[in-house]
Amino acid sequence: MHMKKLALFMVLLAAPLSADVTSPSGKTQDCYCTDKQGKRVELGEVRCLSVGGRVFMARCEMSLNNPMWRETGESCVAS
Repeated sequence: MHMKKLALFMVLLAAPLSADVTSPSGKTQDCYCTDKQGKRVELGEVRCLSVGGRVFMARCEMSLNNPMWRETGESCVAS
């Protein structure tokens, strides 16, 4: 159940990553992820995410023409 919530959160957190996607009308659209504040995060950038009580590193990537956060398997570095 937590994995479904995590997956849903990641999909909702990801807004239109930085790759070119062509719409059916032929227009090129810029893709990127967003952070908690709604700021743009380019494809390939890594951030520490806190989701459902878990804290982990995730990379902004494309999956089936959709931007998403993919867990890297690394822990967040504490300062």
